[in-house]
Amino acid sequence: MRKKFKHSAVVFTFTIGLFAGTVCGQTAEQNISGLIIAKDAAFWKAYNQCDTAAFQTMFTDDVEFYHDKGGATMGFSNFMAALKTGLCGNPDSRLRREELKETVKVFPLSKEGAIYGAIISGEHVFYVNQKGKAEFLDGHARFMQLWLRSGEAWKMARILSYDHGPATERLKDRRH
Repeated sequence: MRKKFKHSAVVFTFTIGLFAGTVCGQTAEQNISGLIIAKDAAFWKAYNQCDTAAFQTMFTDDVEFYHDKGGATMGFSNFMAALKTGLCGNPDSRLRREELKETVKVFPLSKEGAIYGAIISGEHVFYVNQKGKAEFLDGHARFMQLWLRSGEAWKMARILSYDHGPATERLKDRRH
């Protein structure tokens, strides 16, 4: 009886150890995914509200933004200037971005077991808000952002916005 109990205890302990390792691995990845999704949400909230003050802590000094229709913008000061004069330049006409949640994915990046960054990618649509008019769906695109960790801080370093086109046609195609 004692031998059987000892064997069961060993098997139980081994199984719990395997399960705990799996859970811990999943938890770390889930934590990074949750963190990056929250950072992404804060960025897009600031974007939708043209809150350029909120952008101040979100980007690396050497941020690079690549847009398939608008070209490349290099460096924090150039990026901020482009946001202020482009996206937020006309208070009577603004864009509102909405992610297509089912397309958003986070991919943690690690070296020697330590997470140093993450990529978030997905698709989103844009609505146009013009003073005195009803908001309307305008465009669809894909995005990819590289977030890098520096100590406890996470900042966006590279942004790709691409495959822009009309939203209505593309969203219709997705439903079939």
